Amino acid sequence: MTSTNEEVLIEATRALAPQIRACAEEIERERRLPPSLVQALAEAGLFRLAVPKELGGEEVDPLVLARIIEEVAKADSSVGWCVMIGAQAAWESAFLPEEAAQEIFGRNPQVVVGGVVIPTGKAVAVAGGYRVSGRWAFASGCQHSTWLFGNCVLLDGDTPRLGPKGAPEMRLMVFSAADCTILDTWTVTGLRGTGSHDFTVTEAFVPSARSVAWPRTAPPRHPGPLYHNLVLGKFVLHASHALGIARSAIDALVELAAAKTPMGSKAPLREQATVQGHVARADALVESARAYLYGVAGTVRDMVVAGHEPSLQQRARLQLAITHTVTNCVQAVDLMFSAGEGTAIYARSPLDRHFRDIHTAAAHLVVSPRLYESTGRVLLGLEPGTPFW
Repeated sequence: MTSTNEEVLIEATRALAPQIRACAEEIERERRLPPSLVQALAEAGLFRLAVPKELGGEEVDPLVLARIIEEVAKADSSVGWCVMIGAQAAWESAFLPEEAAQEIFGRNPQVVVGGVVIPTGKAVAVAGGYRVSGRWAFASGCQHSTWLFGNCVLLDGDTPRLGPKGAPEMRLMVFSAADCTILDTWTVTGLRGTGSHDFTVTEAFVPSARSVAWPRTAPPRHPGPLYHNLVLGKFVLHASHALGIARSAIDALVELAAAKTPMGSKAPLREQATVQGHVARADALVESARAYLYGVAGTVRDMVVAGHEPSLQQRARLQLAITHTVTNCVQAVDLMFSAGEGTAIYARSPLDRHFRDIHTAAAHLVVSPRLYESTGRVLLGLEPGTPFW
C-alpha cells in the first residue's frame, strides 16, 4: 500500500546510509548526532514522517514508517532511535489544537520535535494556559530538537487534580527548546549517540493550545490510520528499530566470519559449525519476527483504513508481536556477539555496539517482557491490566 512518495522516502533513507555510517564514531564519542547529519535527515523529510499532510508533513502509512525506522537503525541504531523519537513526538501533532500545530509544525519544514511522556512535571492552570516546572529524563535527541514535550500532573494548589476515575489528571505540554535547560546525564551502556539527557523547565508559561490531555480524551483532529491507534502509530516502531539492529549485527558477523581465522584453526570462522548454526538461528529469529510483526500490524492497519475498530484481542496481539520481535532480536544479536568470539568484545567492533544498543533498547517500557502477561490475560478472556491498548 505504499505510494510513490513513500517509496521515494524509503529510497532516500537508504541513500543516507553511507553518510550515517561515516558518522558512527563521532556519534558514539559525542553522545549526540552531528548537526550536519541532523540537517541531512531533516532535508530528507525524516523528521516529518508522522506530521499530518495538512501541516505540510508526510503522514506516511504506519507500516512505511516502520520500514523507514528499520532502514535507519540498520545504518546506525542511535540515529534510528532519534528518527523514531522524532516521529513519535510529531505523531502528537494530530491531537494538538490547530493553532499550536501550525505554530510548531506548519512554519518550519525542518522542525525537529522530541519529548517525554513520563509525567514528572507539575502544571498549575493560570490565565490562558499553564505555569509549568519539572524535570524529565530520557529526552532522546533533545540537543537537536526545536520543541520538547513534557508530561505533567495538573495541580490544584499543591494537590494533584483528580479526574472522573479518581486518577491524577495529566497534560502533555510543549515547550520551545529555548525555555528548556538540558542536563548532561546521558552516560550509559548503549544508544549513547541518542543524547537522551534530562531536561528541566522552571516556571515556564505554556499556552493552553500547546497542551493536550494524556491519555487523550478526544479523537485526533487528523483521523488518518497513522493516528488511530497508539500501538500501531508509535509502539510498532520500537520493534522495527530492533529489527534494524539485529539485521546489522548479522551482516557484521558474516563479514567478520569471512575475514577472521581463529587462533589454532586453518579455516576462517565461517567454516565452524557452531558459527554456521548461530547465523542460521539468528536469521530465522529475525525474519520470523519481521513477518509476524508486519503481518499483524498490516491486519490492524487494514481494519483501520476500512473504518473498523480493532478488537481488544487484535490490539493485544499487535502488542504481543512488538514485544516478541524485540525479544527475538535480542536473542539474535546475542548469538552474533557470541559467534564473534574475542573480536566482538572490543569497542571498535560493531558487534560490541550492537550488543550494547539492543539491550538498552529492550529496556524500554513499551517492549517489556511483562507485556507478555498482559497479552496472555487477554487471550484467556481477562482484562489486560495495562492502559497501553
